[in-house]
Amino acid sequence: MAHFELPINWTDFEDISMKLYERFGDDFGESKIYRVRFTELLEWVLEIPNFTGKREDCNESYLEMIQSGWVYEWRDNQD
Repeated sequence: MAHFELPINWTDFEDISMKLYERFGDDFGESKIYRVRFTELLEWVLEIPNFTGKREDCNESYLEMIQSGWVYEWRDNQD
């Protein structure tokens, strides 16, 4: 049975954060995540397999929320 994943859009901050953590794991710690340029972060989000958001619908506050969520996801996995 095929595994179906729901589409992810810009406001699905938690899902995006989990996907980024899955991709980069512990290679990116808190300080490194906060130093990622938004232009780079934007590209990484657009590369998420079931991401359906459009580049032009992104804004800085979405990227800030994604960055924060990614840090929380990283922290949750540090035990």
